[in-house]
Amino acid sequence: MAMIKSALELALEKTQGLKVDEAFILAGEEKVEGRRAAGRYLDDPASFNLGAALKGRKPEYREIFRKAAFDVLVAQIQLPNGFFSPEKLEAVGEGIAALAHASGQKGLLGSRGSDKEAVALVQQISGFLAKYQEDLKKVEQAIRTQWAPKLKEKERQMSARLGQDVRLDPMKDPEFAAFYKQNVENLRARYAETLEGAKAQLASICGFSTDDA
Repeated sequence: MAMIKSALELALEKTQGLKVDEAFILAGEEKVEGRRAAGRYLDDPASFNLGAALKGRKPEYREIFRKAAFDVLVAQIQLPNGFFSPEKLEAVGEGIAALAHASGQKGLLGSRGSDKEAVALVQQISGFLAKYQEDLKKVEQAIRTQWAPKLKEKERQMSARLGQDVRLDPMKDPEFAAFYKQNVENLRARYAETLEGAKAQLASICGFSTDDA
C-alpha cells in the first residue's frame, strides 16, 4: 500500500521549485518608503526635503518611490467638508512640484518646467475649492429659503394640533432632509468630477499615465 503523504509534505513538494522574486519585494518596499516620505513631508513640509529623499533612492526604484509619494499627496486634494486650509494645499502643491521636477519633463508651459506648472495648477485648484465652499453656502441658503413657507405651514399645523408654539428643525424633517441632500449632492458631484480631472492633469504633469498603478 502506498504511503499516504501528509498535507505538509505535499505543500513542501509544491514549493521546492519556487524562487523568491527579490525585485518584486524591493519594489514593494520602495512603495512603502515613498508613502512614508510623503507622510513625513505632510507632517512638517518646512523641515523635510521630499526632492532630496527621492534623489537618495536607487535609480532603478526611484519611479516607484516617486509614484507612491505622489499618490499620498494627491489624495489630500479633496472637496472640503467644512474647514478648508489653503496653506496645507499650498504645501501639497510644493511637494507635488518636487516630484514633477524629478520627472525630467519640460512641462506644458515651455521653459517654466513641469514643477512650476504643478504649482500653478494647484493654485487654481485652491481657488476652485474656495469657490465650491461659497457655492455650497449659496445652495444651502437657497434650499432653506425655498423650503421656509412649507416648514412654517408644518409648524402652524402642529401648533394648532398641540395647542402650543412649535419650532421644527428642518434637518430633522425627512422631506426637507431628502430635498437638501439631493441638491447638495448634485453640486458636490459636479465639482468632484472637475476636481478629478484636475488631479489627472497633475498626474500627467508628473509624468504618470492613468494606467499607472
